[in-house]
Amino acid sequence: MPKYVLGHHLKGEGARLQLMSELLDPTHRRYVDALGILRPGARTLEIGCGNASVSAWLAKRVSPGGTAVAVDLDLSLIQVRMQNLELRRADILAGPIERGTFDLVTARAVLHHIANPEKAIANMIASLRKGGALLLIEPDFLPVSIAEPQEVRAFWDGWLAWSRERGIDYHIGRTLAHRLVSLGLTQISGTAETVVYNGGSLWAEYWIQTVSELRGELINSGKIDEALIHYFLMYCSDSNWWTQTIAFTAVHGRTVAG
Repeated sequence: MPKYVLGHHLKGEGARLQLMSELLDPTHRRYVDALGILRPGARTLEIGCGNASVSAWLAKRVSPGGTAVAVDLDLSLIQVRMQNLELRRADILAGPIERGTFDLVTARAVLHHIANPEKAIANMIASLRKGGALLLIEPDFLPVSIAEPQEVRAFWDGWLAWSRERGIDYHIGRTLAHRLVSLGLTQISGTAETVVYNGGSLWAEYWIQTVSELRGELINSGKIDEALIHYFLMYCSDSNWWTQTIAFTAVHGRTVAG
């Protein structure tokens, strides 16, 4: 697995993850609710839980009697503690977390960082009970191909060139449905949603924080220079600039019921 570029040790990573939760958790919860699988006594598993905000919500939804298991390579940014929230440090590439025991397994913005997503998905599926549901949410950066103005599009071209060099697949979202079919899941469905936002918004602030954390690495890669970063951050602060970046793609499927 390539080294995660936004490690929890980075200054400001806790605040960035909190902002990411604020932006993405409502949609994630909506997708989970639509599956109709949460109930008291259910067992859920989140892979790549970050600050565990989703797992904390899951723990509430499966009470009483249920358990939410939150897994990450680094648990240092998790502040929440709940009686039925179980935190585990583990690598999904090493194998299933608990074979055949979970009603729901979910992962968000994880697979695009993994060199072998097929193995990771297979281990998630192996963790599901019969009839259990897998929900994956991953990015597709298709919208940046039409970003305006030209300096912003050039920034994203450099970003994608850097990410490919680092083994990050920012177009993996469009491949999720086929991957689930090939691994034997049924009732596969999904959607992609793109947020339209302007400079000064929370999404713009998210990108300011992310690019600021990675600034040195981006410049050292030779794919993006200081001028492009300057222009991009300038537009992110301009309320008259409107754009869209990611088509967040959510795909779900179920194991065959017994």
